[in-house]
Amino acid sequence: MANLFKGKDAANQITEENIARARELTEAGHRPTLAVIRVGARPDDVYYEGSIKKNCEKTGIRCLATELPLDVSQAELEQTVQKVSDDPTVDGIFFFSPLPKNLDEKAARAQIRVEKDIDSLTMGSAAKVFAGETDGFAPCTPTAVMEILRRQNIPLKGKNVVVIGRSLVVGKPLAMLLLNEHATVTICHSRTVNLPEITRRADILIAAVGRPKMVGAEFVRPGQTVIDVGINADPDRPGKMCGDVDFAAVEPIVENITPVPGGVGSVTTAVLMKHTLTAAERNLKG
Repeated sequence: MANLFKGKDAANQITEENIARARELTEAGHRPTLAVIRVGARPDDVYYEGSIKKNCEKTGIRCLATELPLDVSQAELEQTVQKVSDDPTVDGIFFFSPLPKNLDEKAARAQIRVEKDIDSLTMGSAAKVFAGETDGFAPCTPTAVMEILRRQNIPLKGKNVVVIGRSLVVGKPLAMLLLNEHATVTICHSRTVNLPEITRRADILIAAVGRPKMVGAEFVRPGQTVIDVGINADPDRPGKMCGDVDFAAVEPIVENITPVPGGVGSVTTAVLMKHTLTAAERNLKG
């Protein structure tokens, strides 16, 4: 039976640290502030916004939420984002995506100042991540993976890490974060030839491809750490969620594994709070 790396453990640790940092900022005369911008009212967006608000309240961060209608014009959207970005009291900005197809998301995101881009939404932030500059913010999900590995004392230096997934949201920035810790990183994807052969050689296997239960027993070997970033509708259990890893098949083989739900996703919101506080501390220093 594998060791279960529950996200709640890391999230609770980060939250306690966040509360202390928020208190220090408030006592220094700066109320840390996160702005949330949402277009429309998709149920999953509304649900996550509620989670963000609860975490802000628990941490001691002010949350400013802006909801725009689905028929908002491109000009109004960009003006709204720019206004929030220019607000000196706002430390970080979280922008829900995807947007309706009639809106240019890239142009809207470009209005966010890099120093307030706490989820790596802009090309400027992405450039900092890929250049290894520490003053930029990586996306919250890859950062959550790194937090779990660090807090579970999983060594990365010199280790062979395989990442399945090449998106700009998870796979590619995560590879950069791993390289910064001196891991040897291989990026694979759904079209990689002989994928199970490559993943079995990994010390750490990270699945972020967005395909339910794609990683089966043939992908792993004893002694591995498996981090499952995927969140998918479970094809075998209607109404339930599953990861990119077939947990029932893989868990008896490997040494460590994260569950879905209750794994990486549990840490992401705590990381969002952490990034907001870092931005606030930099803002306070000027």
